[in-house]
Amino acid sequence: MAREPDLESMAWAAFCSGCMRHNMVQRQDNMMEIVFDIAATEQHFAQILHLQKQNLMRALSAEQQAQQGFVFAEHTMALLTMMAAYLPQVIAVSRGTVIGYNLAMPVAMKQAMPGLVPMFTEFERCTYHGRPLATYHFMVGGQVCVAKDFRGQGLLRRLYHETRHRLPAGYQLCVTEVAARNVISLQAHQKMGFEVVRTYHDGTELWHVVVWDLQSAGAGA
Repeated sequence: MAREPDLESMAWAAFCSGCMRHNMVQRQDNMMEIVFDIAATEQHFAQILHLQKQNLMRALSAEQQAQQGFVFAEHTMALLTMMAAYLPQVIAVSRGTVIGYNLAMPVAMKQAMPGLVPMFTEFERCTYHGRPLATYHFMVGGQVCVAKDFRGQGLLRRLYHETRHRLPAGYQLCVTEVAARNVISLQAHQKMGFEVVRTYHDGTELWHVVVWDLQSAGAGA
Protein backbone atom coordinates (compact mmCIF):
# COMPACT_ATOMS: atom_id res chain seq x y z
CA MET A 1 0.00 0.00 0.00
CA ALA A 2 1.41 3.33 -1.04
CA ARG A 3 2.32 5.62 1.82
CA GLU A 4 0.58 8.98 1.73
CA PRO A 5 3.00 11.89 1.58
CA ASP A 6 3.52 13.83 4.81
CA LEU A 7 2.24 17.17 3.59
CA GLU A 8 3.23 18.97 6.76
CA SER A 9 6.84 17.77 6.54
CA MET A 10 6.98 18.59 2.85
CA ALA A 11 5.70 22.10 3.48
CA TRP A 12 8.23 22.63 6.26
CA ALA A 13 11.09 21.37 4.07
CA ALA A 14 10.01 23.70 1.27
CA PHE A 15 9.84 26.61 3.71
CA CYS A 16 13.34 25.89 5.09
CA SER A 17 14.73 25.54 1.58
CA GLY A 18 13.18 28.86 0.65
CA CYS A 19 14.67 30.52 3.70
CA MET A 20 18.11 29.17 2.85
CA ARG A 21 17.85 30.42 -0.72
CA HIS A 22 16.64 33.80 0.51
CA ASN A 23 19.53 34.10 2.97
CA MET A 24 22.05 33.11 0.29
CA VAL A 25 20.63 35.65 -2.15
CA GLN A 26 20.53 38.31 0.57
CA ARG A 27 24.16 37.64 1.46
CA GLN A 28 25.17 37.81 -2.21
CA ASP A 29 23.22 41.07 -2.61
CA ASN A 30 24.92 42.48 0.49
CA MET A 31 28.37 41.63 -0.85
CA MET A 32 27.66 43.01 -4.32
CA GLU A 33 26.44 46.39 -3.11
CA ILE A 34 29.30 47.18 -0.67
CA VAL A 35 31.81 49.84 -1.65
CA PHE A 36 34.81 51.09 0.32
CA ASP A 37 35.61 54.75 0.78
CA ILE A 38 37.35 57.20 3.09
CA ALA A 39 35.17 59.01 5.61
CA ALA A 40 35.25 62.67 4.66
CA THR A 41 31.87 64.21 5.43
CA GLU A 42 29.82 64.94 8.53
CA GLN A 43 27.32 62.36 7.31
CA HIS A 44 30.04 59.70 7.19
CA PHE A 45 31.22 60.57 10.69
CA ALA A 46 27.66 60.67 12.06
CA GLN A 47 26.97 57.21 10.63
CA ILE A 48 30.21 55.87 12.12
CA LEU A 49 29.13 57.19 15.51
CA HIS A 50 25.67 55.67 15.09
CA LEU A 51 27.10 52.24 14.27
CA GLN A 52 29.56 52.56 17.13
CA LYS A 53 26.76 53.40 19.58
CA GLN A 54 24.86 50.26 18.57
CA ASN A 55 27.88 48.09 19.36
CA LEU A 56 29.26 49.66 22.53
CA MET A 57 29.85 47.22 25.36
CA ARG A 58 27.39 49.06 27.60
CA ALA A 59 24.66 48.79 24.93
CA LEU A 60 24.85 44.99 24.74
CA SER A 61 23.93 42.22 27.15
CA ALA A 62 26.62 39.84 28.39
CA GLU A 63 25.24 37.19 26.03
CA GLN A 64 25.36 39.56 23.05
CA GLN A 65 28.90 40.58 23.93
CA ALA A 66 30.01 36.93 23.98
CA GLN A 67 28.25 36.06 20.72
CA GLN A 68 28.88 39.21 18.68
CA GLY A 69 31.84 41.03 20.19
CA PHE A 70 31.72 44.72 21.10
CA VAL A 71 33.59 48.01 21.01
CA PHE A 72 34.88 49.94 24.01
CA ALA A 73 35.83 53.48 23.07
CA GLU A 74 33.33 56.24 22.28
CA HIS A 75 34.44 58.83 19.76
CA THR A 76 33.09 62.28 18.96
CA MET A 77 32.60 64.15 15.71
CA ALA A 78 35.52 66.41 16.61
CA LEU A 79 37.81 63.47 17.35
CA LEU A 80 36.93 61.65 14.12
CA THR A 81 37.57 64.84 12.18
CA MET A 82 40.99 65.16 13.84
CA MET A 83 41.85 61.53 13.09
CA ALA A 84 40.80 61.96 9.46
CA ALA A 85 43.22 64.86 9.12
CA TYR A 86 46.09 62.46 9.90
CA LEU A 87 45.17 59.14 8.31
CA PRO A 88 42.40 57.66 6.11
CA GLN A 89 39.38 56.44 8.07
CA VAL A 90 38.09 53.62 5.89
CA ILE A 91 34.38 52.88 5.68
CA ALA A 92 32.27 50.19 4.03
CA VAL A 93 29.09 51.61 2.54
CA SER A 94 25.95 49.82 1.43
CA ARG A 95 23.14 51.75 -0.28
CA GLY A 96 24.39 55.02 1.14
CA THR A 97 24.79 53.80 4.71
CA VAL A 98 28.01 53.09 6.60
CA ILE A 99 27.89 49.41 7.56
CA GLY A 100 31.50 49.04 8.64
CA TYR A 101 34.50 51.16 9.54
CA ASN A 102 38.17 50.91 10.47
CA LEU A 103 39.57 53.87 12.37
CA ALA A 104 43.27 54.67 12.22
CA MET A 105 45.54 56.87 14.33
CA PRO A 106 49.18 57.94 14.08
CA VAL A 107 51.40 57.76 17.14
CA ALA A 108 51.48 61.57 17.00
CA MET A 109 47.93 61.66 18.39
CA LYS A 110 49.18 60.36 21.72
CA GLN A 111 49.46 63.89 23.06
CA ALA A 112 46.05 64.89 21.71
CA MET A 113 44.25 62.06 23.53
CA PRO A 114 45.29 61.90 27.20
CA GLY A 115 42.97 58.96 27.80
CA LEU A 116 45.09 56.80 25.51
CA VAL A 117 48.43 57.58 27.16
CA PRO A 118 48.35 54.30 29.19
CA MET A 119 47.84 52.32 25.96
CA PHE A 120 50.74 54.06 24.24
CA THR A 121 52.87 53.48 27.35
CA GLU A 122 52.23 49.75 27.02
CA PHE A 123 53.14 49.92 23.34
CA GLU A 124 56.51 51.35 24.34
CA ARG A 125 57.12 48.25 26.47
CA CYS A 126 56.42 45.87 23.60
CA THR A 127 58.85 44.14 21.29
CA TYR A 128 58.11 42.66 17.88
CA HIS A 129 60.41 40.12 16.26
CA GLY A 130 63.19 40.99 18.68
CA ARG A 131 62.99 44.76 18.24
CA PRO A 132 61.33 47.40 20.43
CA LEU A 133 57.99 48.33 18.92
CA ALA A 134 58.98 51.99 19.11
CA THR A 135 61.69 51.40 16.46
CA TYR A 136 59.02 50.62 13.85
CA HIS A 137 56.90 53.11 11.94
CA PHE A 138 53.44 51.99 12.98
CA MET A 139 49.85 53.16 12.89
CA VAL A 140 47.37 52.44 15.67
CA GLY A 141 44.14 50.61 14.96
CA GLY A 142 41.60 52.98 16.51
CA GLN A 143 38.59 50.68 16.25
CA VAL A 144 37.01 48.35 13.72
CA CYS A 145 33.32 47.48 13.56
CA VAL A 146 30.91 45.77 11.14
CA ALA A 147 27.12 46.04 11.30
CA LYS A 148 25.38 42.91 12.56
CA ASP A 149 23.59 42.11 9.28
CA PHE A 150 26.88 42.17 7.34
CA ARG A 151 29.02 39.95 9.56
CA GLY A 152 30.43 36.63 8.46
CA GLN A 153 31.38 37.99 5.03
CA GLY A 154 35.05 38.80 5.66
CA LEU A 155 34.48 42.54 5.96
CA LEU A 156 36.89 42.99 8.87
CA ARG A 157 39.70 41.62 6.72
CA ARG A 158 38.65 43.77 3.77
CA LEU A 159 38.47 46.90 5.93
CA TYR A 160 41.98 46.34 7.25
CA HIS A 161 43.37 45.68 3.79
CA GLU A 162 41.64 48.76 2.40
CA THR A 163 43.31 50.77 5.16
CA ARG A 164 46.67 49.19 4.32
CA HIS A 165 46.28 50.13 0.66
CA ARG A 166 45.33 53.73 1.46
CA LEU A 167 47.98 54.51 4.09
CA PRO A 168 50.82 56.88 3.23
CA ALA A 169 54.02 55.06 2.25
CA GLY A 170 56.38 53.92 4.97
CA TYR A 171 54.09 52.37 7.56
CA GLN A 172 55.38 48.97 8.68
CA LEU A 173 52.91 47.77 11.30
CA CYS A 174 49.37 48.17 12.57
CA VAL A 175 49.16 47.97 16.35
CA THR A 176 46.03 47.83 18.46
CA GLU A 177 44.70 46.27 21.65
CA VAL A 178 41.77 43.93 22.24
CA ALA A 179 40.11 43.20 25.57
CA ALA A 180 40.79 39.60 26.61
CA ARG A 181 37.09 38.96 27.16
CA ASN A 182 36.25 40.20 23.66
CA VAL A 183 36.98 36.73 22.33
CA ILE A 184 35.13 37.22 19.02
CA SER A 185 37.24 40.25 18.15
CA LEU A 186 40.51 38.65 19.25
CA GLN A 187 39.86 35.54 17.16
CA ALA A 188 38.95 37.65 14.12
CA HIS A 189 42.17 39.65 14.43
CA GLN A 190 44.32 36.54 14.89
CA LYS A 191 42.64 34.85 11.91
CA MET A 192 43.81 37.65 9.62
CA GLY A 193 47.37 37.65 10.93
CA PHE A 194 47.57 39.79 14.05
CA GLU A 195 50.01 38.46 16.66
CA VAL A 196 49.67 38.95 20.43
CA VAL A 197 52.88 40.61 21.64
CA ARG A 198 51.91 41.64 25.15
CA THR A 199 49.13 41.11 27.71
CA TYR A 200 48.56 43.55 30.55
CA HIS A 201 45.93 44.58 33.11
CA ASP A 202 45.02 48.25 33.45
CA GLY A 203 43.26 47.79 36.79
CA THR A 204 39.89 47.20 35.16
CA GLU A 205 40.41 45.08 32.06
CA LEU A 206 42.88 42.50 30.79
CA TRP A 207 44.18 43.57 27.38
CA HIS A 208 46.09 41.93 24.53
CA VAL A 209 48.36 44.13 22.45
CA VAL A 210 48.27 42.76 18.89
CA VAL A 211 50.44 43.55 15.86
CA TRP A 212 49.86 43.13 12.11
CA ASP A 213 52.81 43.28 9.72
CA LEU A 214 51.64 45.57 6.94
CA GLN A 215 54.57 44.83 4.67
CA SER A 216 54.06 41.08 4.61
CA ALA A 217 50.27 41.33 4.60
CA GLY A 218 50.02 41.74 0.83
CA ALA A 219 50.07 37.99 0.25
CA GLY A 220 46.90 37.65 2.33
CA ALA A 221 45.07 40.54 0.68
